[in-house]
Amino acid sequence: MSNVMDILIWLVAAAVVAATVLPFTNSVRWWVRMWEFPRLHIAILALGLAGVTLVWGSFAFKIPLVICLLACGLFQLAKVFPYTKFATKEITPTQNVPKDREITLLAANVLMENDRHDDLAGIIDREDPDVLLLMETDAVWHEALTDTLAKYPTVLAHPLDNYYGLIFATRLTVVSAEIVFLADDNTPAVCAELRGPDGTGFNYIGLHPRPPVPGNDTETRDKQIKRAALATKAADWPTIAIGDFNDVAWSWTSQRFKHHGNFLDPRVGHGMLSSFHANYWFLRVPIDQMYLTRGIGLVSFERLESFGSDHFPIKSVITL
Repeated sequence: MSNVMDILIWLVAAAVVAATVLPFTNSVRWWVRMWEFPRLHIAILALGLAGVTLVWGSFAFKIPLVICLLACGLFQLAKVFPYTKFATKEITPTQNVPKDREITLLAANVLMENDRHDDLAGIIDREDPDVLLLMETDAVWHEALTDTLAKYPTVLAHPLDNYYGLIFATRLTVVSAEIVFLADDNTPAVCAELRGPDGTGFNYIGLHPRPPVPGNDTETRDKQIKRAALATKAADWPTIAIGDFNDVAWSWTSQRFKHHGNFLDPRVGHGMLSSFHANYWFLRVPIDQMYLTRGIGLVSFERLESFGSDHFPIKSVITL
């Protein structure tokens, strides 16, 4: 029995070490980049396995393995620590903002085959966002939300049946708005120049790149995210970037995006606010993002209730 336990310990320990070390390579291979997502899960597994090894391990190199597992667990915790309430905040919420100076933003990955159209329409009607971004929208979703979208003077729709359709809608004054392709993989994005209630202008970028899954390495996704960040850096107006990035907030790509675009992350110091997977609490990670640059005040940032998608909707309220 002890031999079986020792073998299991070594096998799981090898997996923990590999999952910790592989992302250091910055490889674009999906089976490498996927290990950036479950860092908290790996940390819990590593620290738990260290305890199991200490108590039940019967091999000669028990203490070195425990030290190695503790190092992996602490490293993974250090990566996710900024996204807890114990870390220093990057953004301090703006207080006492008059209602007529607030701008409400709502973003939701609808899950293309999800048929709870009325539930999402009810959320949109209740929250009444000034700017709306819907992802994974096909022709069925576009048709189902016709009445909801009719309330917005500006609507850009690019329905697709490949899980990357987009709908953008706003009641704000639009200087320009277009569907663009920042990479060569048929994943549209939204780039818009909008004006708030007081006439102050800001840039809006809505993204939904492909995830690192079998058949999808991340080179194209990373390129799309970086191009959006570089466009932001050259902009004269402050910028908001929002959407299902298919990338966790603490990943190398997300950190590079923040650096190149001079973005701030409302999650830092406030909590993870994990948005995926809506149906499995033990698998949740923060992959639906909202970043903003200086010149934009954050009033609130929250996760709304599930409506049948594998993502929770994300609502934010800003002021200019």
